[in-house]
Amino acid sequence: MASFTMEDYQKAYKLGKKDYQARMMRGELPTLQVLDDILPPKGSYSEVPLGLVQIPIDQIVGTKSDGRSNAFAGNFMPILRENTEFAYKWATLSQSHIDKGIREPIKAYEYMNKFYVQEGNKRVSVLKYFDAVSVPGYVTRILPPRTDQKENKLYYEFVDFYAVTQINYIWFTKPGSFVRLQAAFGKGPKDVWTDDDRLLFSSVYSRFSIEYEALGGKKLSITTGDAFLAFLTIYNYEVIDQKTTNEMKELVAKTWEEFKLLEHNQKIDLKMDPSRTEKKSLLDRLLPASTPKLKIAFLYAKTPATSAWTYAHELGRLHLEQTFPEEVTTECYENLTRDLAEKAIADAIQKGCNIIFTTTPEFVQASVQAAIAHPEVKILNCSLNTSHRYIRTYYARMYEAKFLMGAIAGAMAENGQLAYIADYPIFGTIANINAFALGAKMVNPRAQIYLEWSTLKDVDLGIAMDNVIKKGVTVVSGRDMVIPEDASRYFGLYHIEKEGPRNLAMPLWHWGKFYEQLIRTIMDGTWKYDDNKDETKAINYWWGLSAEVIDVIYSQNLPIGTQKLLTMLKRAIATGEYHPFSGILYSQNGMIQSDPDKILSPEEIITMDWLADNVIGTIPKSRELKEQAKPVTLQSGVESQKG
Repeated sequence: MASFTMEDYQKAYKLGKKDYQARMMRGELPTLQVLDDILPPKGSYSEVPLGLVQIPIDQIVGTKSDGRSNAFAGNFMPILRENTEFAYKWATLSQSHIDKGIREPIKAYEYMNKFYVQEGNKRVSVLKYFDAVSVPGYVTRILPPRTDQKENKLYYEFVDFYAVTQINYIWFTKPGSFVRLQAAFGKGPKDVWTDDDRLLFSSVYSRFSIEYEALGGKKLSITTGDAFLAFLTIYNYEVIDQKTTNEMKELVAKTWEEFKLLEHNQKIDLKMDPSRTEKKSLLDRLLPASTPKLKIAFLYAKTPATSAWTYAHELGRLHLEQTFPEEVTTECYENLTRDLAEKAIADAIQKGCNIIFTTTPEFVQASVQAAIAHPEVKILNCSLNTSHRYIRTYYARMYEAKFLMGAIAGAMAENGQLAYIADYPIFGTIANINAFALGAKMVNPRAQIYLEWSTLKDVDLGIAMDNVIKKGVTVVSGRDMVIPEDASRYFGLYHIEKEGPRNLAMPLWHWGKFYEQLIRTIMDGTWKYDDNKDETKAINYWWGLSAEVIDVIYSQNLPIGTQKLLTMLKRAIATGEYHPFSGILYSQNGMIQSDPDKILSPEEIITMDWLADNVIGTIPKSRELKEQAKPVTLQSGVESQKG
């Protein structure tokens, strides 16, 4: 019996020596990490006993002190020769595990979600050799001081997650992921999980992990948790739980591009202007290729009669039909929930639609699911900063128009007091608010903008307007546009007068121009050149004044000087001579940009989570919003505001 177990020791010894040499070649520590060597100074951290915990074997990385660290390679395999007492004890323990299993708990410390053994190093080594999943152990957690470092923030998010779930085997590389994971399981950040919740989660996560790692997931630079969360954003966990092993394997394989996308920091390839086609040869002009017949579906969350946003996209659909009467036919689906969107996409594909536009961030999940299942169909979702490889997304740089409207507002407000009524705190909206504030400040350095949100609990447009009027504001930026059935004049930029609002300007979302230019790229073959096969990036079309997909309509009663200023600024922004977010910029909390010659990057503009220093107000947390606002903010909400 001893020879058999010594045979296991010899195999483990070879694995240890191989790992030892490989780490040496890479210039890494070849033996186990020692917790005492990496702890912050004494007195700066606290210790919290967690009691008996099931410790994931993969997360045991070292020892508490250096007493036994040199007996093991970095992978916990032994490196002492087989004629030692250590080898005999290891082999005996190995045989004991084969006969009845190792059940005696170890003692360990947990630091930054890694475990360091105080008692039981050989037990851990044997269990790692036999590919055990976990080991019971009495654990003491070491809490480091809080800092602004990413790893520290991630760890404290994990601590909060562990407090309500008791789950310690999943990890992420991006802050905010633990809260998003809880939301994907229908839980709030402070909701305590039941035993049934933990069992369901363990089942779904382990089944995914097996297939993901079998396909080579360990070779990617992301964690299994990162991949799992991406998977959950496409397929609900209830759906995943019902899949057979073969179905799960197929689904993970089909979703692989999404996981590869997570490896890249710059995940989104922003197309700031329409792609320009190269000049065609004389032969191409004489013998034009046949224009493909396109059947296009549009999916709306509401109806054109009840939603200005839907109405704007409906005008875009009609523009397409008028522009391409022979080449394009369209289908239209209205009043859709997220569940109904899945059925609508399936119906559109069944009817032969080869292009589908889903016009709200709420439909991202349904869009990606359908795109994975039907790669022959082009599916685009109207959202900003949405990173998916199987669909393309599109939006407009509305902040450019808002800057122009801010300039008008600054010129027309007698007392410099302005108001901005916003709806959802999502990507793009914060840039719109700040651009408006900067435009107003350019014309009137003393301009102040009172920020109101119409989607807060117990608040509607009427209450928001009352709040504005009480502050003595006379110029307001409200809803971008109205639906035909709405006779109200409280839209765009307006001046409050005794007789009622006097409209000064309104921003225009010209989706027809966007859809026309995009369809032309498909017809002439330019579409495929937007996708660089050498890079793994999500494609997001983010066009602005230069592509004529946004504009500002203003009253001819504006002062001549203001009209001239507007014309000059509009031309300068469209040609790139001037940028709203250029030069020295201040937020409510201090300087954002100190270089007078610098311009914020597109990514910095999209992901803004700060307000300009002349804005009076705050960005609401998701818990402060009405229920109907949460689906959109969950998908595209400003990152730091989730929770």
